[in-house]
Amino acid sequence: MRFLRKWFKDAFEIMANELRQISRDGGLLLIFLGAGLVYPLLYNVIYWNGILSETPVAVVDDADCQLTHRYIREVDATRELSIAAKCMNMDEAVRLMEDRKVNGIIYFPSDFGEKVERMETATLSIYADMSSFLYYKNVLIGTNFVMLHEIGQIQVERYSAAGMTGKEISQLVKPVGYDDNNPFNRAFDYSLFLISAIMMLIIQQVMFYGMSMLAGTQRERNHSIASLPDKLEGHGVVRVITGRGGAYWLIFAGIGMYVAFIVPAIFGIPQRGDFVQTLSMLLFYVTDCVFFSMTWSTLITRRESVFLIFLSMSPICLFLSGCSWPVIAFPKFWKWFSYIFPSTFGVQGFMNLSTAGGDMAAAQVQMRSMVLQTIIYFFTSYFAIFVENWVIRHKEEIRERQDALAKKVGIDREEDNRIISGDSTASVR
Repeated sequence: MRFLRKWFKDAFEIMANELRQISRDGGLLLIFLGAGLVYPLLYNVIYWNGILSETPVAVVDDADCQLTHRYIREVDATRELSIAAKCMNMDEAVRLMEDRKVNGIIYFPSDFGEKVERMETATLSIYADMSSFLYYKNVLIGTNFVMLHEIGQIQVERYSAAGMTGKEISQLVKPVGYDDNNPFNRAFDYSLFLISAIMMLIIQQVMFYGMSMLAGTQRERNHSIASLPDKLEGHGVVRVITGRGGAYWLIFAGIGMYVAFIVPAIFGIPQRGDFVQTLSMLLFYVTDCVFFSMTWSTLITRRESVFLIFLSMSPICLFLSGCSWPVIAFPKFWKWFSYIFPSTFGVQGFMNLSTAGGDMAAAQVQMRSMVLQTIIYFFTSYFAIFVENWVIRHKEEIRERQDALAKKVGIDREEDNRIISGDSTASVR
């Protein structure tokens, strides 16, 4: 019992010291409070209008036939698109797009109707304004829906001309009856699937950058996050990990609940999952992020190097979460690479529970993966801190061995250090 009391007391003191270090670092507070609290609001404001309706498009109809007229009317009737102009040629349509009067162009070549009549493959061209993904999405979805409907209509007309009855035609055109049902995102709201991924990614990225900034600052001051208090007598690595991790766990458990529950409620984002199950998954994810950040922060030697990692890794982590591209289509390398990051499983688990409204069984694979990641990163952080602590305690012995080796091979380390530091008094041989 005495050992346990001392163990928890030491861990608590290390946690309190870590919280003091965080509170005294203005840049770190800006990262935690600014990025952790403001970023979720900022992203939701940016993607507030995730549903774009009546996107104006121009039509160039060189075919000028009954089929193209019907296609144009049906496109104009969709929620996604509105026919803003009918142009005589592509030059006129391009000028309208350049003037930002339309956000897309639908072009029917002159042989479109003739090819359909001859039962050949007819093509039409779609052009979208890529200044916003929402324009591209609407143009693609609107024209594809009408195209699929028109294909069915053309088949019905051909079978009717061949003398078939309505029942026979329906069995050929639609042999298996089905109804389209998209219960989780009926309007194809861009923000619903993207924001959920970004919210979870913010937790991982902000924690990693904050912990790494503090580690880099301490190393610049010749301190180390791995240094153990003398009273722990070199047997307190687990206490260091638990104490430091506990400080970040407390902070990001609060930030995580703010991101996962409060922000969606503010912006009216559907939360279909059970609160207790979603919270359990969230706390597992935060724990995973703590040991992930602690492991990789041991490699950070300078404070500013974290921001270079920020620019390169954030979009990669978002892509690897599978929110914008199906995971099954990933090359093997990227699929295995994605397993490094807790966000890969945290995003998928959160979307299964909160967005899709599933139960814990729907996130079972992600939960098991996060537990395995947590165990692995606990031991890697233990190993990294143990090695660094051993190096610190044997620094003099290591330096003496380096000096002896340099002397044996004829290298004057003191003179080399003076030359590297720019000391003009160093002799030149």
